[in-house]
Amino acid sequence: MMNADETKNVESEYIKMHHAHGELLESQCSSTLVKHIKAPLHLVWSLVRRFDQPQKYKPFISGCVVKDKKLEIGSVREVDVRSGLPATKSTEILEFLDDNQHVLSIRINYSSVISLHPETIEGRAGTLVIESFVVDVAEGNTKEETCFFVEALIQCNLKSLAYVSESLEAESIAQMV
Repeated sequence: MMNADETKNVESEYIKMHHAHGELLESQCSSTLVKHIKAPLHLVWSLVRRFDQPQKYKPFISGCVVKDKKLEIGSVREVDVRSGLPATKSTEILEFLDDNQHVLSIRINYSSVISLHPETIEGRAGTLVIESFVVDVAEGNTKEETCFFVEALIQCNLKSLAYVSESLEAESIAQMV
């Protein structure tokens, strides 16, 4: 089992490898969030990679339609956003999907990269999830306000991803008994 410093070093290496967004413009902000999930990578990835069904773990999305029904680089999805957020719909483009490296990138009015990495948590297969973003700061908002809002949204999504994944893993274990 790794100590806290070793864990941070591993996270930093993955961030360097998959989450380099380039230089920020003055009107942009960026952040990287990390979540450790007590479920195996293949199970977590089965949820994340579904560009056509983000609502399976993203609580602020109520529905999704992929244009032309294609799931490939350049595919476009229209998501319905639950009330309470600034928008009711969002159009998103699949920029990158790598099933071997477990990396997915989408672009909206911001760029998001999510990468998954195997790890051991309490002696069991777990998943390190890293999500980073670059977002344009809307007129009238500060960088701090914008980053705080997007981070809160992503933290909620990651918490939900952990809950759904860990619930599916618990069901899988229960069925084996």
